[in-house]
Parts: sequence; C-alpha cells; structure tokens
Amino acid sequence: MAHNDDYILDILLDAGLATRSQIEHARAGATANHRSAVEQIVVDGVLSQEDVSRTLAAHSSMDFVDLSQVSVSPEIIATMPVEFARRYRVVPVANTEAGLVVAISDPLNFETLDSLRFLLKREVELVCATEDQIKAALIKYYGSADDAADELMKQLGGDIDLGSVHLGAEGQAEGDSADAPIIKMVSSMILEAHRLRASDIHIEPLENRLRVRFRIDGVMQEMQNPPKKLQSAIVSRIKIMTGSMSIAEKRLPQDGRIQVKMGKNAVDLRVSTIPCTHGESVVMRILDKTSLMIGMSELGFLSDDQEIFERLVALPDGILLVTGPTGSGKTTTLYACLNYINKPDRKIITVEDPVEYQMTGINQVQVLPEIGMDFPRALRSILRQAPNIIMIGEIRDAETANIAINASLTGHLVLSTLHTNDAPSAVARLVDIGVQPFLVSSSIRAIMAQRLVRKNCANCRAPHEMNESELSALNIDPSQTQLVNVMKGTGCELCRRTGYKGRMGIFEIFLVDDEVRRMVNERSSTIQLRERARQLGMRTLREDGVRKVLSGLTTPDEVITSTMSDAN
Repeated sequence: MAHNDDYILDILLDAGLATRSQIEHARAGATANHRSAVEQIVVDGVLSQEDVSRTLAAHSSMDFVDLSQVSVSPEIIATMPVEFARRYRVVPVANTEAGLVVAISDPLNFETLDSLRFLLKREVELVCATEDQIKAALIKYYGSADDAADELMKQLGGDIDLGSVHLGAEGQAEGDSADAPIIKMVSSMILEAHRLRASDIHIEPLENRLRVRFRIDGVMQEMQNPPKKLQSAIVSRIKIMTGSMSIAEKRLPQDGRIQVKMGKNAVDLRVSTIPCTHGESVVMRILDKTSLMIGMSELGFLSDDQEIFERLVALPDGILLVTGPTGSGKTTTLYACLNYINKPDRKIITVEDPVEYQMTGINQVQVLPEIGMDFPRALRSILRQAPNIIMIGEIRDAETANIAINASLTGHLVLSTLHTNDAPSAVARLVDIGVQPFLVSSSIRAIMAQRLVRKNCANCRAPHEMNESELSALNIDPSQTQLVNVMKGTGCELCRRTGYKGRMGIFEIFLVDDEVRRMVNERSSTIQLRERARQLGMRTLREDGVRKVLSGLTTPDEVITSTMSDAN
C-alpha cells in the first residue's frame, strides 16, 4: 500500500482508528525497517490488517471479502492469467453479468484497475481483502514462485545450469539451506525472463518496495515484486553468481557476467549494478546466442531491400555504416551480416566494447581501455592480421574513423555503427568529428539507418480499419488500404494481451554514387544529400514502416511512434 501511504493514514486518523502520535511513530519505524508506514502500524499492533482493509473498503464504497472463507472455482481462476494475478497481486473471485469481480488489498490503487480492464478486455469490479489473504490465495490457486520455477525447470527437461556454486565473503557456500529460497527466487526470475523473451531484467530499489521489471519487445513491464526486506539478499545472490563481483562493495558500480545453460541454449547475462538512494539497482541484460542465427529476412527486410543489403555486404572493400539511436538493433544487424558472410575462405576480425556474443569462426577482440587497448590501437594491430572483413563496434572519434577509412581504402570491407538519427546525417557526423570530406566520399559505400517496431502477434492479429489521424500521420491515401490487409493484434495469452510479439526493423538505405561523392567533397548540406538520396530511390524510415503496416506486419501506432523525427 506504499503508493497511497499518506492518504491511507489520513483515512485511519479521520476514522479514529489511530492517533497522530501512533501514526508518527509508525512513520519513524517504517523508515528504519524499510517498510511502508501502513505495514508498520499493523506491526506495532495498533490495528490489524483486517481493520485497515475494512476501513479502506468502506471509504471506497467497496465490499470486503474474507478470502479464507471463499472457495473460487477453477473456471473463474482461469479467467485471470497467472502473470497478471502475480504482477498486480489480485485474485478473481466471481463472474457477473457486468464483468469479473477481483479481490485486491489496496482499493486506492486505481492504476491496477485501469491496467486490468485494458489487459483483460472486460469490465472489472474490485472487492477488498487483506494482503495476507491475497498472498495465501495466490499460492493456493496459482502456486508459489518456487512452484513456477520448478515447472519451468521441468519444461526444460531438468537440463539447466545456472552457474556453479561459489563461496561468499564469509566462506559460506551459496547452496546452504538458509539461502535456498533466495537462490530459487533469482533462478525463477531468470527463467521467467527468458521464457517471456525479455531482453533485460531490471531490479530497482524504491523507498518502500523492490520493483522488478522486464523489457519485452522494447517495452518495460512490471512483474511480481519480491518483498523489500529481501533486497540485499537478492543483489548478493546475483553478485555471487557472476563469480567476479564483490558483495561487500555497495558504494561503487560493478559489472559482471553470468553464463546460463537452458536446455540446449547458451545464454549470457551481462550484469551491471549501480548504487542509488535506496540501495543498489541491478540490470541483467540477457544475451541469447540463438538470436545470432537469424537471417536477413528475419531482420525485417522486404525482398527488394534485402537484395540491396545482401549485395552491399558482399562488396570486397569500402565502409558500410548502420546508424540509429541506442536500442535500435544496430548490433543485431551487424551480427546477422557477419553470420551471412562468415565463410571458410574469409577472415573476419571484430573490435568490440564489449564482446556481447561469441561467434564461431570469427576472431573477436575485446577493447580494454584501462590497459591501453582502445579502438585505435586494436585496429592498428588487427590490420597486420590480414583480415578480409573488419567489424568495428562503434566509430566514436576521428582516430578510429580514419583508421577504418584507411582500412577500407586498402582493400578491406569495414562494417560499423554510428549514432545519428537518419542515414544522410552520418556524413555530417563523420566530418564533424574530424574526418576529411574526400576520405568520407571515397570510402563510404552505403549508410543504413534503422529503428525497431513491434510485430503484430500472429495468433491474435485481426483486420484493422485505420482512422483519419493514422492515415494523415502516415500520409496514406484511404484508397491504398482497400487492396491490402492492415492488421492489429487484439491481445491473447501468447502475447500477454499486448497484441504484439517480437520486433522487426524498418530501414532507410542511402547508396553512395559519384554525384553523392561530389556533393560530399563540396560539403553539401544534409538536406541536399537527403534530396539526392531520394532521387536515387531511398525510402525514408516512415515510408518503409508504411509498407510494413500495409503488409499487416505491424501497426500504425508503432511506426508513428518510432519515426517521430522523420521529416516525411
């Protein structure tokens, strides 16, 4: 009930159930014990959980239900997916003509009510129950977190390795029985994130609670939150799993890795911790090596763009740049390129910071600035290794850019990324960091900008009629939609009621010809370069997105949101 703590205390005060001194005492104890003031006033014995719940129910004109005296049928339980029940800490208790009756411990949490109505696509009526009764009912009807972990492990055939046992700072083995629940909780969290195709696990310490969120298809989604009192134990367990992070150091950022084997899949977790106001924030980035084996078509290319891009990566020399903001899928695209051109007759060397995925048959170099192994030094060294293809994780400065350009001019194909919003802007970016225009024009073969959009769920997508605002924003003539299938996911169990499952790229490919080279040498503006690119047939990010909307692959909302900066 931390969300509305002060408001709830005022209600209890007005109802005469607690005095001002008792409330102030509870506030002081809550800060010291890392719990909400409402929880503390119950611990102090001033009120019971039922007293608080009945008062809030009456204040909200809501019925109170004693879940310990209620038996809910399996049919009603099935109306609420387990992940929703655990995430929002609610239990369905009855069906009515109007909708679903759901028990909740905090009737003032209107955000939960709105979220449930949206996710379940039906009307929801709330009744109030105590927090302990909600917890007991969740375990009774949905099983415990340990049960969920056991079920996930069973689905993987028991062939799972979440790292070996290490010793903590005190020499105590992490597998000791006292720590078993924490071990199982963290294991369950990692397994669930992998099952849901999450790219990141975020464990965030807030003032009165510990928040766990997964990033799924680029969108953060809050999951079931562990108790605040387990915060230190969970963070320590994760640090121990890396084998390299100190559980005693809580004042400085730390980084580490966890190697996990789930069935036949090898998964790496890149762990980062940083001290915050209320404890250490932990982010675990999930790097699934099976995602490397994707082909060009799985990146989101339509047939014509795929043909152009395959021709570009087959060139013997020159630079191919992939641009876009952080999180736009640039690294995935480069790895897909390497996977496509990784043949026994070619030597490929990469310089990365860090090496995120290890690929068979490719020489990968890790940048280590602390010992002087930076991008320029690594590049100068690998040129003596006589590679055919070089991949540079990112061009960040003039020295790296000039070495990459010189490598391309001496017969190497160079693949790299750059942070710009669109493809033509990459030329100005290179000149701005100190590269001479004649070097840019003579080395760049093509520049591709990209963004990621969520794909319609194949299981629940249905025809969608675009409204006037969508047609106007995407510059689509209504007649264009009559002969195509614009689709939108309606939400189902497979996509967690979002209507989306998976992501794909939208692209703009800027091919460099002799006229573009002349314009670069003359320092023409980005606007002029963009006009020339359009003459050469370049589709903008939004135009490529429109093609995918009209093909039923994604929704207008996704394309509009992802291409807000597009001039078109």
